[in-house]
Amino acid sequence: MDRTGIFAGDDPFVIARDWLGEAQDAEMNDANAIALATVDGMGMPNVRMVLLKEIEDDAFIFYTNYDSKKSEELTASGQAAFVIHWKSLRRQIRVRGHITREDGPQADEYYASRSLKSRIGAWASKQSQPLESRGALIKEVARITPKLGLNPDRPPFWGGFRIKPVEIEFWADGQFRLHDRFRWTRADTDADWDIERLNP
Repeated sequence: MDRTGIFAGDDPFVIARDWLGEAQDAEMNDANAIALATVDGMGMPNVRMVLLKEIEDDAFIFYTNYDSKKSEELTASGQAAFVIHWKSLRRQIRVRGHITREDGPQADEYYASRSLKSRIGAWASKQSQPLESRGALIKEVARITPKLGLNPDRPPFWGGFRIKPVEIEFWADGQFRLHDRFRWTRADTDADWDIERLNP
């Protein structure tokens, strides 16, 4: 199989990290923004943008409010998909996999790395719930700020999700729409990868 250049390598997570690294130098904003897809209890899909915070040796991690709609759907189904697209590089990565929570020391460490205002905002926002006005949210931030102090703990309702993929597809734009696509698949998260080239 002619998997050379930007597609070369035996580890899809290394390839993904390399591509993200290139994108961070090329994209104007949020090179780590992913479109995260979930489904509700009726099978109706939802998609929204979140920020990918880490590519581990076998998983992708992002953080959110556990009381949000996305979290409810992730917890109920145990599965998710996302796409990350870089217009500047004319590349994208698609991922499908299984979900687990990251709500231990790793989540604490990431939460502590955020700006103080972002940490307080995580406490103040009842994500996905109806909000009377922006003023009401600002008022809540002002109310809880003195109580939380300068080093607030991570809220118990806020943490990470880890996506362990069973499918990863790498796509790069080709001349005359003859794109390059390679799909990595495995039967479960402990199995070896199978790789195949796909038609554009």
